[in-house]
Amino acid sequence: NTRVSREKAIKQEVWKRIEDSLNSDSILKGLITGQVKGGMTVDIQGIKAFLPGSLADSLPTKDLDFLEGRYEEFKVIKIDKEKSNVVLSRKAVLEEVNSEERDKLLSSLKEGETVEGAVKNLTDYGAFIDLGGIDGLLHITDISWSRINHPSESLNIGEKIKVKVIKFDEKNQKVSLGVKQLTEDPWKGIE
Repeated sequence: NTRVSREKAIKQEVWKRIEDSLNSDSILKGLITGQVKGGMTVDIQGIKAFLPGSLADSLPTKDLDFLEGRYEEFKVIKIDKEKSNVVLSRKAVLEEVNSEERDKLLSSLKEGETVEGAVKNLTDYGAFIDLGGIDGLLHITDISWSRINHPSESLNIGEKIKVKVIKFDEKNQKVSLGVKQLTEDPWKGIE
């Protein structure tokens, strides 16, 4: 008697796809099924893989709930077939996309123009704004014409805002941004 297993054949095929993806540095799709300590589990056609929290997003994010139940693209970082261990990175895919966006943005960015970005991080001295592949600094003194003690008084992480490019150093890829520059100085003509 010959015994055959369709399930094992499919598993072997998926393992081969995972190995090929690692060797060719190509992208693999999978379903994020849940959270585990240190990251998330991903189902790649029946093979369970691990997505470390640090490689889940391009920004350091504590809350990964928003990814659960979504089909995403990944790069394979490590494989141990004997232990059925696959480690993935979503961050690598996002950074690849961002580098293309960055090149496009750098070639078109000009001082004085208004662009839209998302608040990425807040510090005591200002906020970092993601312009799509490149970050710009919005200094605390350029957020508002009125005095504010901390950027969190008028900005929230993840919020989309319009900003003006005040200074752009293409060589060092540094962008200075302003929000108050979008409106006229309230002191102008005060007399």
